[in-house]
Order: sequence, then C-alpha cells, then structure tokens
Amino acid sequence: MSSSEGGKAAFPISLEFFPPKTEEGAAKLRKARRALYALKPEFCSVTYGAGGSTQQGTFDTVAEILEEGVPAASHLSCVGATRERVREELHMLKSIGVKRLVALRGDLPSGYGMGGEFQYASELVEFIRAETGDDFRIEVACYPEMHPQARSPQSDLQALAAKVRAGANSAITQYFFNPDAYFRFVDDARKAGIDVPIVPGIMPIANSTQLLRFSDSCGADIPRWIRLRLQAFGDDTASIRAFGLDVVTQLCERLRAGGAQCFHFYTMNQAKPIVEICRRIVLPG
Repeated sequence: MSSSEGGKAAFPISLEFFPPKTEEGAAKLRKARRALYALKPEFCSVTYGAGGSTQQGTFDTVAEILEEGVPAASHLSCVGATRERVREELHMLKSIGVKRLVALRGDLPSGYGMGGEFQYASELVEFIRAETGDDFRIEVACYPEMHPQARSPQSDLQALAAKVRAGANSAITQYFFNPDAYFRFVDDARKAGIDVPIVPGIMPIANSTQLLRFSDSCGADIPRWIRLRLQAFGDDTASIRAFGLDVVTQLCERLRAGGAQCFHFYTMNQAKPIVEICRRIVLPG
C-alpha cells in the first residue's frame, strides 16, 4: 500500500455513525464528520434504533451527509415493521439520493413482542429487491464470533448465505479483536459458497467501561489479555486510549496482511481515534 495522498486513506474505508439525540450532539457529530471526510470514505452509514426508535434522526443524518457531498447509507431494520412502512421508507430514501442500505433484522425495544411482517433480515433483503430492483446496494451484517442468538456457527453461516441469496451485495462484520476469528469465518463462508465481500468491522477502544458492557451484550469477544489490561488502567483515560490505539492498529495491520480489502469503522461519533489509526496504518514506519 502506498502512503496517503491529500489526506485520503490509501486503503478503502467506510464509517458508521449513530443519530444524535440533542443539538449539542448534532454539532459534535458535524465536527467529527468534517475531520473524517479527509479520509475520503467510500460511504458513511447511520444506525437505526431498536424498533425504528431513531428513524427520523437516522434519515435526517443521512440527508445531512448527502448534502455534504458524501455517499450515505441508511440502516433499515425490519423487526416490528410492516411491508407498507418499509415500502414508504424505501421510496423516501430513494427520493433523497440514497443508493446504499444496511439491511438488518434489528432488535425491538425492551418489553415488545416480535410483531411485524418480517422475521429475518433475508426477508427484508428479498423485499427490497422485489420493490426496487438494483436501485440500492445492500449491505448485511455477519458475525465472525457468532450472533448471540444463533443456535450454532453453522446455522449463523446459513443465515448469511440466505441473505446473500436474497440479494445482498456485501457483508459487514460485528467488531472483533481476534483476527483469526475473521480469517476462519471468511474461509468457512467461502467453503459454503458465499462469495460476496466480507468487510471487517473495526471498533476503536476509547472508553473501556462502555466497550466491556456493549461487548457483553452483543456477543463480541474481548480477549482476556485486553480485558485485564483495560481493567488495570481503571479511570486512566489517556492510558486506555493509547493502549486502544496500539491494539486496534495492530489488528488492522494483521487484517491487511491477511488479505482484508477494506475496513468499516464504528466511529461512536468520534473522529480522533479513526484518524490516528488510519494515519498509522498508511504512513511508512
């Protein structure tokens, strides 16, 4: 890989944001986006709350990114949704210039039953294709360390295969810190006939308490040596961030050396960690 040119990452990346809940949060996100646009991301995606709870915020943020001249992808979840609601959302997203979707099953807010007309993300992908043809590039999720609700690694892989058969163009992984889990997953996917790109999802480490809590809930494994180091730092934020930069940079370098073609960064609406990681993995030495 060559070094950066005009600030652009010499390695294709995409970025994920979540919709801010306050005007202050919106202002901070705009500032973070401006810093991250120097990396020339392929696209920026915006998450979608449980049961569509951030729907308007998601679409508003997507529209802002498009107005800033950057390709934007909207998350679209289907649990609890009707076909008519999804049809309306697809029409609206197409009308504002969205060309890429991240299609997910999604989670319902606590206390709600399953509801809706979709059960699996593959059904959502199939519906999008039936309604819009090839108007959207469709990304789906996958799980190198297995979805926490999957019965087995094999059934989880079959779920990804179903999404690809339904029309998904590529898959973005849940974040992970063990590169071997990613490589093994890609090998298994290829053996299963899944030939779409499988993009590693990368989570910077900036807040250890938040990361540990979130990882426990979503099934992402934090290797014991990383967990113990983070716990040993206590409230020493500077040490946590410095350690996190080293760990995630090394992860990205291992992934690149092993054949990964691009990265999808879970930004947590922050710019500095991603900018620094990309600087480290691009510049010589």
